[in-house]
Amino acid sequence: MLKGGRNNFNLIVKCDMYLFFVVELKCLNCLEVSMQNNRRVRKKVKTKKLSLKRLICFIIYELIVVIIAAPLLIFYGPFKNVRTKFVGTAMATFTHQYFATTFLSKDKINEILNDNKSGGVSGSESENLGGVSVNYSNDSGIDRYEIDDTKFHACILEVKNPTRMKIGYTNKLKEVGQKTSEIAEENGAAAAINGGGFTDKSSNGKLWTGTGAYPQGIVISNGKVVYSDVKNNEAVNVTAFTKDGKLIVGDHTVSELLRDNVTEAISFRNSLIINGKPVALAEEGLNPRTAIGQKADGTIIMLVIDGRKGLKAGASLKEVQNILLQRGALNASSLDGGSSSTMYFNGEVINDPCDWNGERTVATAVYVK
Repeated sequence: MLKGGRNNFNLIVKCDMYLFFVVELKCLNCLEVSMQNNRRVRKKVKTKKLSLKRLICFIIYELIVVIIAAPLLIFYGPFKNVRTKFVGTAMATFTHQYFATTFLSKDKINEILNDNKSGGVSGSESENLGGVSVNYSNDSGIDRYEIDDTKFHACILEVKNPTRMKIGYTNKLKEVGQKTSEIAEENGAAAAINGGGFTDKSSNGKLWTGTGAYPQGIVISNGKVVYSDVKNNEAVNVTAFTKDGKLIVGDHTVSELLRDNVTEAISFRNSLIINGKPVALAEEGLNPRTAIGQKADGTIIMLVIDGRKGLKAGASLKEVQNILLQRGALNASSLDGGSSSTMYFNGEVINDPCDWNGERTVATAVYVK
């Protein structure tokens, strides 16, 4: 029995050793398979990394091509409507004019803009102030309206008494501009909109659009010429008010304005309506806008249109013109737009300025005393 037991024991040991080697062999096989799989995974990861790098390089390359080719296609390609729209949008405000002036001469820009003018009277046509009667000289009312369009949001104030209209300007003229709301508050204004164009000067004397230190054209306030970069006999586009509250628009000299008893005036570029007739306008694309007009009964229309926010880009000059015509404007002009466009009423800014810092500083404002 003892001998048989030993034999059985040896048999069991041999079986255990056999099983051990079988299991170990299988483990080694599994390990080898696992290592092969890991190598495949690493190879796949490496391939993915390589593919990702190639994709990034391709995207960067395409961006460089687009950046170089896009201006050439826009300014020198066969796409006339695109070129007109782009140049018009860039030239609509002083802030972004470099998009066009970098690639095109001043004469070429004027050619593009003037070539696309829609029908209407000339901006140099003289307005007939006899067509305006100031019917509400003792009325302190200001009515507020809003327009919500798919392309823009508009704020409108209608001021019954036009003799309340004044021109304000930065208290640090030739140094730095002020916000429209600040100019309004310093003058005790009930309402205000931003005014004319402006530039700044760098240390080397070069002009650039900045904080609003230097108005463009002329500024007349309370009957005094407080700023002018034009000669007395040089006609510039103006938005002006006579002593009895009548709005003057179009091209005028300083001498003419003083002769006609103008007490408030600023300069920008476009008259919109003269004697109830639309002025021929160049296509300027979609932008935030500021404009002002006067009805036959003397009521002043102050208009600010928001844009460059989300899907709402703003309005064209033609759309601004149509809004003012529909509201009965007899004479009207546009003021500085873009990120300058601001409307102040009852102690607060009521529109949504598009400047990155909110309300931007400007050189001048039109306010209601």
